[in-house]
Amino acid sequence: MPTWTHTLDQSRICGPQLRRDYSEQRRLVAQFARAEYAAVRLLLQPSLVPDVIAATAFMHHSDNLIDQGSRSERLVALADWDRQVQTALGSDRSDQPVLRTLIHAITRHPQLREHVEQFLQGAQLEVEWEDFSSESDFQRYIDAYSLPAFMLIACLLASHSSTPDYRASCRTFIEASQRLDFLEDIAEDLATGRLGIPQDALALHGVNRDDLHQARATAGVRELIRHQVAQIRPGLTASYGLVDLVEPLSRPLTHALVTLQELRLRAVAKAGTTLLRRATSPSVVAALGVLAREYRVSRRQRGDH
Repeated sequence: MPTWTHTLDQSRICGPQLRRDYSEQRRLVAQFARAEYAAVRLLLQPSLVPDVIAATAFMHHSDNLIDQGSRSERLVALADWDRQVQTALGSDRSDQPVLRTLIHAITRHPQLREHVEQFLQGAQLEVEWEDFSSESDFQRYIDAYSLPAFMLIACLLASHSSTPDYRASCRTFIEASQRLDFLEDIAEDLATGRLGIPQDALALHGVNRDDLHQARATAGVRELIRHQVAQIRPGLTASYGLVDLVEPLSRPLTHALVTLQELRLRAVAKAGTTLLRRATSPSVVAALGVLAREYRVSRRQRGDH
């Protein structure tokens, strides 16, 4: 794996301030998304790594800002952040490193600007949601927020990222991933008054929120979790089709991301109703195995020895 200095050099990021800005975002991303950071550094061509880190840092910073405090406080935070981002995009200047790196990434990948704006537009739904009455409400959330968030990264992996086929494949992946996130994080979400499983899914199995709050391992709760797992699995399987739609040098990373989600799903399925008490995680050994296999592929593609 190239050193970070070499990565910046290969990306032609030369100014001292900009190099410090990118290095700060790298440090932050490595802290909050260790597995994803490791995958990006190991599997993606070095010239693209800083841009993916810049987009990821922006997404995480935005999410943190609108996830603190009451609903009204979050709405105020979103409005203020949207103003700051729009000002930065309009002037190509900012006093914040996270926005300076984002602006620079946009100069290299102009398609990113559109996805930044779509992400901010959908962020209000992220601020406001507490649960979903129906599957239709969940699907609207995917379209408004989850997909635009993923496209911040996905638009950098394919030169034809605006095509309907690519966007549809990205949506398939992010729908499955978001449903998995909500299932894996159910205990944490319930503690904050949120629930990502639609109410009509609970009703189908005769389950109510109190059953979940009290971590009751009833037959209905067990069947609810099995049904959610069954909904996720086909989407992840279909998501391997996304690998063929990205640029060749981005395929090892994309394949790894889908495979790592499958490992998460296996862990969730095995955990069953214990998810109501604590989150689970996939085998570290298995995850490292995925990264090692894809690293060998990526080295062959780049002609490394």
